[in-house]
Amino acid sequence: MELTNIQAAETSNGSYEKPRKEVLREQIRELVTQYHAEAFPARTFTPGQSDVPVSGKVFDAEDIQYAVDASLDFWLTTGRFAEEFERLFARVMGVRDARLVNSGSSANLVALSALTSDSLGDEALQPGDEVITVAAGFPTTVNPSIQNSLVPVFVDVQLDTYDIDVTQLEAALSDRTGAVMIAHTLGNPFDLDTVTAFCRKHNLWLIEDCCDAVGATYKGQSVGTFGDVSTASFYPAHHITMGEGGAVMTQKPALTKLIESFRDWGRDCWCAPGKDNTCGKRFEWQLGELPCGYDHKYIYSHIGYNLKLSDMQAAVGVSQLKKLPGFIEARRANFKRLYEGLSDLQEFFSLPQSTPGADPSWFGFPIAVKPESGLKREDVEKTLNQRKINTRLLFGGNLLRQPAYLKTKYRKIGDLPNTDYVMNNVFWIGVYPGLSDSMLNYIIEVFHEIARRR
Repeated sequence: MELTNIQAAETSNGSYEKPRKEVLREQIRELVTQYHAEAFPARTFTPGQSDVPVSGKVFDAEDIQYAVDASLDFWLTTGRFAEEFERLFARVMGVRDARLVNSGSSANLVALSALTSDSLGDEALQPGDEVITVAAGFPTTVNPSIQNSLVPVFVDVQLDTYDIDVTQLEAALSDRTGAVMIAHTLGNPFDLDTVTAFCRKHNLWLIEDCCDAVGATYKGQSVGTFGDVSTASFYPAHHITMGEGGAVMTQKPALTKLIESFRDWGRDCWCAPGKDNTCGKRFEWQLGELPCGYDHKYIYSHIGYNLKLSDMQAAVGVSQLKKLPGFIEARRANFKRLYEGLSDLQEFFSLPQSTPGADPSWFGFPIAVKPESGLKREDVEKTLNQRKINTRLLFGGNLLRQPAYLKTKYRKIGDLPNTDYVMNNVFWIGVYPGLSDSMLNYIIEVFHEIARRR
């Protein structure tokens, strides 16, 4: 379609059936569809020559249309698409409120920071309080504790599920423990019965990092609904993509206000961008040592950040949400295909196990190279990468051995032997929806070649 065809919308008397800008929008959408077909054609997979990624964005013409549609509004900050996404995503996750931020890492920072607010009284986390977590994970599940002057307390993980070893929770407890903040590793829910019971027993906050686990359930209940606060990520590797982006979720309205405050500069006002006086008394507040009547839009109750995202990103998310059920189904199917195809190699490799009661929404397929097999992880990875099969380690391995954490104040329970085992022996391959049957068959074939050579 050419833009000159705009005249087709003109009536015989010279008026337009639709506003001209709307007709132009429709033509732009059609051109985007044509562009997508030309710019992103289906690719043929050639074993040994084509890459087999571990993750990546899966998108279509509609996703680009949404991004372009938002850009035509030129409302570049959070706007109508962000509001729609927050409403829809909260419904998908089964929570009362979801608030968008610019990344999953920012979501974790906002989630934990919100629990330091003085407005929570005796329940607020104070500098020096402890947060129970694991070292075999991603840095930004731990970093918010350090950034808020809290002390992380590291417990070990279980092998094969790679989730927290809940038998160490009581040993990790002290009179300064204030929260538990852990992730559902690679989309596999941790033992939520034990963790939630522990938090209730000791009156602790629970922050669920669901950045790898959107769509996972535990005993039929969605992850993200168990904690006081939970988080999600929309980085290209995750279950849906906005390019960048994340969300902070809660069932508690009082926490929603704090989440918004820490996300939006620490302000006390809750007006949406471009809105004024939703409280009805904008010039009647007296907070802190400010004069009575100081503009509520410029009153700050917290040391916050600006962690909003653009409406163009949110628009892509709205489109991607339509595809989420199919994405989750594909991840589970790909996981099942790999498990079945590699199950005869357990002399060499430990295959992943889901937590009892969990239905994971797998982010990746973790594999441990058994030391007694005579194989070494680095050799297996090198062979896979030479064959164009991409791999990743289980994030930071043992974060306490990373250079960034060598001088960090923390406690740990025991020597974390399983965490070191993860660091030395575990890696993962992809299950994301962009993998074809021929790619999965090729992966299985190459693993069998490695075992035969041994």
